[in-house]
Amino acid sequence: MKRLSASILLLSVAAVAAAAMPAIAKDTGRAGRETVSVAPQYDTTHVYVAPEEVDKFVSSFLATFGGQSTKQVVATVTPTPSSTTSQLLQTPVGTVSVFGFKTPVPYPFGAERNGYLVSDIDVAIKSARAAGADVIVATFPDPIGRDAVIQWPGGVNMQLYWHTTKSNYAPFEKIPENRVYVSADRAAAFTRSFVAFSRGKVVSDDAKAPGIEIGRSDATYRRIRIESPFGKMVVLVTDGHLPYPYGRETTGYEVADLAATLGKAKDAGATVLVEPYTSDGRSAAFVMFPGGYVAEIHSPGPKSASRADSK
Repeated sequence: MKRLSASILLLSVAAVAAAAMPAIAKDTGRAGRETVSVAPQYDTTHVYVAPEEVDKFVSSFLATFGGQSTKQVVATVTPTPSSTTSQLLQTPVGTVSVFGFKTPVPYPFGAERNGYLVSDIDVAIKSARAAGADVIVATFPDPIGRDAVIQWPGGVNMQLYWHTTKSNYAPFEKIPENRVYVSADRAAAFTRSFVAFSRGKVVSDDAKAPGIEIGRSDATYRRIRIESPFGKMVVLVTDGHLPYPYGRETTGYEVADLAATLGKAKDAGATVLVEPYTSDGRSAAFVMFPGGYVAEIHSPGPKSASRADSK
């Protein structure tokens, strides 16, 4: 009788545990996969330039890509005292937040590559932490909402922000590409964490991408492309042996006609740092705008030269 009672007890405990396990797994998954993205046109590249260079940069960038700027304001956009000019450049191929700090820039601002608008900042922070990110600047208020800065495995800093008043931006004609450089040691962790947070997917993973794309035509490297509700990202996995200006660019802008766009950029005071080359089904070049901002610009091109150019 005692043996039967013990067996019944063990079966009961096992049944309770089995019933509880799916619920626990489900809750954990929900916490790590909340949908917090809004749309790609609300994700901005952060550009820091000297105050005296702001107007030149704005003029050059808009002349190159088209679009418009919001009214320039002077504000405190950090949790500690500071002062900067601030404005948003909205173009058909990418959005840029321009900062011209009149005071020293408080740490770690200036190292974040971009800002992602989220539907709920508290849920976004919870989701980022669950996915493996560090919160290096806790949530703080700004003039139009709330912000935080997070860091992904591999040392990639991003800003998350939420607006008090809902914004309404036109969709991009071409979605820009967030360009992230990481080491081989942290590539898997970064990719896994970002995909979990963004609810994205890896659309390609080339272990031997042409080295011409990182300024080393005699080598290959690993290139991972990710797409998510936040937009596009390319993860460039390298050994860090990068000639200038590779690694300095944070965004790649897709245009219909690369040659025409480069012509506009040069006419507007920008400098072509890397002349056009062809790889991976695109023609690409690197440009530096007044104020020092470096960007990759690309357009669809012949696919046949992608491997040949790397030899």
